[in-house]
Amino acid sequence: MSKPYAESCEQNQGPILEVIRPWLASSGDLLEVGSGTGQHAVFFASRLPHVRWLPSDRADQLAGIRAWVSEAALDNVLDPVELNVLRKEQWPQRAVSAVFSANTVHIMGDSEVEALFAGVAQVLARAGVFLLYGPFNYRGSYTSESNRQFDAWLKARDPRSGIKDFTWLCRLAAAGGLELVKDYAMPVNNRTLVWRKT
Repeated sequence: MSKPYAESCEQNQGPILEVIRPWLASSGDLLEVGSGTGQHAVFFASRLPHVRWLPSDRADQLAGIRAWVSEAALDNVLDPVELNVLRKEQWPQRAVSAVFSANTVHIMGDSEVEALFAGVAQVLARAGVFLLYGPFNYRGSYTSESNRQFDAWLKARDPRSGIKDFTWLCRLAAAGGLELVKDYAMPVNNRTLVWRKT
């Protein structure tokens, strides 16, 4: 099959790598939730050879991810696994040292975001990190007019989706024993949030 492609992945992967690299300095297993096209998995894994990258997504995305993984032929990228965050039995049974997810929570409903944080808290090893990239609101407000317009577009497409509030995400994280350790400003009004399991 031809590989799926997202221009946004091409544009954001460099800046994301710069902020996540220090948090992934040690060898370990990383679970990527919502790998999408698979572009991020092969880009980051090729530049972080000491990290064993496990892509995951819903079943209909796996073929595209496999196309990227197969072509890259990297020793440290595993075959993608099916993961619907609402299905507890699909979360990995072994602990991982990191979880990464990009541009996912704004296309999820609230119940899915709650399940995401519960699942991350379950699979992260002690002192493991959760790296979350995307647009977020702060104190209930948009950080830019473009984010306001993007949120309206998301909700017109799916009323359950939309940009989530930073404070709410931190409450979900804290309930799972995750402590916010860094909030990075990123290009195009995005952020990268880093939580550590205490």
